Amino acid sequence: MSSLKTGLVLEGGGIRGIYTAGVLDVFLDEGIEFDGVIGVSAGVIHGCSYLSKQRGRSVRYMTKYCMDPRFMSFKSWLKTGDIVGADFCYHEIPDRLDPFDHDAYEQRTAKFYATVTNLETGKAEHIELDELRQGIDWVRASASLPYFSRPVEINGGKYLDGGCADSVPVKAFREMGYGRNVVILTKEAGYRKKPEAALMTKLKYRKYPEFAKALLTRAEDYNRCMDEILELEKRGEVFIIQPSVPIGVGRTETDPDKIQRAYDQGVADAKALLGELKKWMKG
Repeated sequence: MSSLKTGLVLEGGGIRGIYTAGVLDVFLDEGIEFDGVIGVSAGVIHGCSYLSKQRGRSVRYMTKYCMDPRFMSFKSWLKTGDIVGADFCYHEIPDRLDPFDHDAYEQRTAKFYATVTNLETGKAEHIELDELRQGIDWVRASASLPYFSRPVEINGGKYLDGGCADSVPVKAFREMGYGRNVVILTKEAGYRKKPEAALMTKLKYRKYPEFAKALLTRAEDYNRCMDEILELEKRGEVFIIQPSVPIGVGRTETDPDKIQRAYDQGVADAKALLGELKKWMKG
């Protein structure tokens, strides 16, 4: 067995990230664990339930509340500036409606990091989440979509979606000592990101020019990252799990049936790769 630390890297993608939840629930069924986990946006959200070992929690509350305007809606966006209801999603659901198991989370052995983007610098920051009772705002910041969310203010800084500066932080995790990584992507093989609308980006974030710059180079950075990950896969240093077919779910999907099918696809794809994955993890 390799002496290198093994990491798990979770891409975001808004509601599309429910695919990742399906993969992670298979990992829970099989007892598959990692030395460290790093997530971006929805990857952080579903990583939380994986590390608290609450199988099925993500798909349960997302299919139940996805049509509730308090969960995600343009009504919320117009009223508050946040398309995702901050209090409902990050307090009412995990505190009361579908409780998050903080005790189980705090007993985990893996380190857990949330990737956020600093609006002032335009750079990604990878924040270790020892606990989530006070650290929930880092989760919210990582998952706050640009254009549709207000910046999240934490300790004097302003932050948004980690994917704006580092969509799939394999390089960052390798630099942190995780030499072998399982990477869960939420788009099918061959996907390449298209550039942002430059004028809208510059107008929306004119007060944060470095952040605007990060958004405008995001597609180029993402596509280069995909090429690097594929090269690492060839060298046996990365194991990729991604949709075997397009899952047909957008970032702001509200159809519970589509969400369930995307989750089920994650389960099916993970099961199909279990033999290869277990062999790789022993390598």
